[in-house]
Amino acid sequence: MAVLNKIRQRSVFLIIIIALALFSFVLADVIRNGGMASQSSQNTIATVNGTEISREEFAREVENFERNMGNNMSTTQAVNRIWDQKLRQVILEEEVEKLGIRAGEAQVTQLVRAQMANNPNFTNEAGMFDENRLREYVANLKETSPQAYEQWQQFTSNLAQTAKMNSYYNMVGAGVGATLLEGEQAYRLQNDNINMKFVQIPYSSIPDTEVEVTKSDIKTYLDNHSSRFETEGSRSLQYVIFEESASGDDKSEARESLGSLREQRVEYNAAISANDTLPGFDSTDDYADFIGNNSDLPFDNRFKFRNDFSGENAEAIFSLNEGETYGPYEENGYWKLSKVIETKNIPDSVKASHILVTYQGSQLGADVSRSKDEAQALADSIAGVVRADNAKFAELASEYSADTSNKEQAGDLGYFAPGTMIPAFDNYVFDNNKGDVGVVETPLGYHVISIDDQTEAARAVKVATLAREIQASEKTMNDLFNEVTKFEISASEGDFSDVAKKGNYEVRTVKDVKALEENIPGAGAQRRVIQWAFGEEAKVGNVRRFDTNNGYIVAQLTSSRDKGLMSVEEASGEVTPILRKEKKAELIKQRLKGNTLQEIASNQGVSVQTADAVNLNNPTLAGAGEEPEVVGAVFSLDSGKVSAPIAGEKGVYVAELVSKFEAPAMDSYKGFAQQESAARRAQATMRVFEALKTKAEIEDNRARFY
Repeated sequence: MAVLNKIRQRSVFLIIIIALALFSFVLADVIRNGGMASQSSQNTIATVNGTEISREEFAREVENFERNMGNNMSTTQAVNRIWDQKLRQVILEEEVEKLGIRAGEAQVTQLVRAQMANNPNFTNEAGMFDENRLREYVANLKETSPQAYEQWQQFTSNLAQTAKMNSYYNMVGAGVGATLLEGEQAYRLQNDNINMKFVQIPYSSIPDTEVEVTKSDIKTYLDNHSSRFETEGSRSLQYVIFEESASGDDKSEARESLGSLREQRVEYNAAISANDTLPGFDSTDDYADFIGNNSDLPFDNRFKFRNDFSGENAEAIFSLNEGETYGPYEENGYWKLSKVIETKNIPDSVKASHILVTYQGSQLGADVSRSKDEAQALADSIAGVVRADNAKFAELASEYSADTSNKEQAGDLGYFAPGTMIPAFDNYVFDNNKGDVGVVETPLGYHVISIDDQTEAARAVKVATLAREIQASEKTMNDLFNEVTKFEISASEGDFSDVAKKGNYEVRTVKDVKALEENIPGAGAQRRVIQWAFGEEAKVGNVRRFDTNNGYIVAQLTSSRDKGLMSVEEASGEVTPILRKEKKAELIKQRLKGNTLQEIASNQGVSVQTADAVNLNNPTLAGAGEEPEVVGAVFSLDSGKVSAPIAGEKGVYVAELVSKFEAPAMDSYKGFAQQESAARRAQATMRVFEALKTKAEIEDNRARFY
């Protein structure tokens, strides 16, 4: 009581302390997130040229896209797809608005006409699009269905935007073309050609050890080609995978559990308040029920041929006699017992036709007034007619069959294997002979079936397989969790690689992962690991454990690189071969001696080669590959002249122009100019967005949320 009195006496003081604590918590969060203004950043997926893309709207579009794609796309892939769409939309709409492009009513109407041309609601008696009918339809929507009218307005708004974009692209295309002079140049590039001789001294003739590429050389090259070596921010990781797998004891336990199901057993039955004797797998006569109640895999109630079985146990199982059991055997993560419960010789495929007669109460009989008895009588009557004259099957199928998928094809179902159709249907066509006509009842109704063809009969077996999945036990999972936790703690406190080596764990590495990637080589889709690596709180050297679908990953962040110019070390792999080639070219040029190709070839231990009918459109030298620099240089020579040494793609060349063929002049180069214009316009409409995107100011926050 004394304590309570003291609390009451200090209540005002406590309220102040709590308020200050809450304020400090909020203030810390504000500071951590960049100030009060950062609230908007939490609701903004990106900013493009000052235009914010709402996180909520973006998430809704991603969700809709994923739903439409089913399971064919991961969330990260959906995010990237919607991002490309939104980026294109914002950038191009801004450009269209800036240029003052508007969509006229005639343009929108033309697009509506194209969309609705085949809609019978908007066509007249002649089958032509009728604009008056469209206006009546829209006016009716406005009066009777405000929601549908709103959707129509959104539809036409989208078409208006499409019209604007078409105008924009037309303007871009109109500004790109080729003159007649450029048409002539295109003609010359394709048709002027030369015959030449050359000597090639390959770069490989100088060992790499003779040229040194220093860090200073690479740094200078990077500075001179900085735009080429700009890179996104990236992270590098090392990690260990811990897979949740069954132990030896778990395997033995699963096998024993499976074996215990073979013999009959006594279990308490609460329904009768007494013990009940249950049959085992060896003695049951209802395999579907037994497998359904006791197996981790479903009962496959169909006949199979030899080629339907696969795996190392296939031959042994198929060769069993009826009533014999094979196993237990381990396969695909299960212990299994397989028993052949029935054998017979049947065709491996049958071609059949049917007429489906439905009735009230059958699965497809919702719109039918006939009773079950009437349906059976009709089916029997049809079967009688067909048995007397099979040629009438097509006519009767068209008139009476409820199966709209094939009634106009004379009820033809094509060829199908055992187990494809409903059991009663399946049994009839495989148990009877070609030419037989019969009536079979299924939940769909009554089927009048004609067996049109059967392949040659072969041995088939029906197999009941009792399976028990081999899973990690709770003890095994707990042991793994303890093992992973110990490794995580030790790796955080010591050297990650040394700790892994002592534990005999395989350390895997991944370099330069980008912020919006989701796959880690060797580990698959691990988006949470990459998100952590790019989080503000993750520091180089940090270690963290992550749950996976079948175990754990313990990862360490080993390096962090912000967006910008590559370092010398990072660019070395790409730049070193370029600089090495340049230095080798200089050495080769210094060593060249001789005034003629033959002298140069003799001094270098190579031969003089020839290349005929070479043009600038396809600058390929026989035996040397594509060498545009070399071919371009030789085109500028006079006949009989020898070039200075030329650094090409594969080596250093000295060449001589033997002869030049200039294609005859044309009266007009308009055709070539038009071809060139069309090619440039096609490229322009594709490249204009990339140019605008490069110019745009984009703040991309996707990695924070996905």
